[in-house]
Amino acid sequence: MTQADLATRANVNRLTLSRLERGELTVSLDVLFRVLGVLGLDGDLDNVARDDELGRQLQDAPLQRPIQRKPTTP
Repeated sequence: MTQADLATRANVNRLTLSRLERGELTVSLDVLFRVLGVLGLDGDLDNVARDDELGRQLQDAPLQRPIQRKPTTP
């Protein structure tokens, strides 16, 4: 399937589809879901919401503040 065919079937323009392919964050989840549906991959949407153990650990890890350097005086 060409990019033009996919864009037409998902009801998005080719520029938006290109942005999705590049992983740009400006593309809405709605567009992603429509494209996955056209590709027959919408059954995998449950994996998006699946618990991610590493992601949860990173989310719960304490944030460290950057070290502030004291200005040096000549």
